[in-house]
Amino acid sequence: PLSVLLLDLDHFKAYNDHYGHTAGDTCLVEVARRMTGSVYRPADTVARLGGEEFAVLLADTERSGGEQVAEPIRHALHESPMLHERSPLGRVTASIGVSCVLPSAQPVAIRLVNAADAALYEAKDAGRNTVRAAWDKLSAVPSRQPEDRHRS
Repeated sequence: PLSVLLLDLDHFKAYNDHYGHTAGDTCLVEVARRMTGSVYRPADTVARLGGEEFAVLLADTERSGGEQVAEPIRHALHESPMLHERSPLGRVTASIGVSCVLPSAQPVAIRLVNAADAALYEAKDAGRNTVRAAWDKLSAVPSRQPEDRHRS
């Protein structure tokens, strides 16, 4: 099994607008450091996708394992000393979408990422600073429209 986590920093545009882009860059480095510190296996991969979006690839990780990795990442950010005066929680937080797929003869990479993306936006719609999983949606996940990807 392969699990994918997609992470989006909550209200990051407001962070950059308030603190400046240099502080925003410093924040992104700290987020990456905390994320990397929350995964322990050599094959676990943390990557920045762009902007304030990150991904974590977890090979040989089933559904429950993906959530077990996502929640400590969310907690590490929420409990960090990174203040965010323009966020309702007053600190840097993240919304995380999780999906998992079992290998098959059918190409699954796009469905896997689309499922994690759908779960990420469920986390944002649920009030942010939370984790949502897409276990039951993997078989028929529609692609998001490009304009949806930029909701803060």
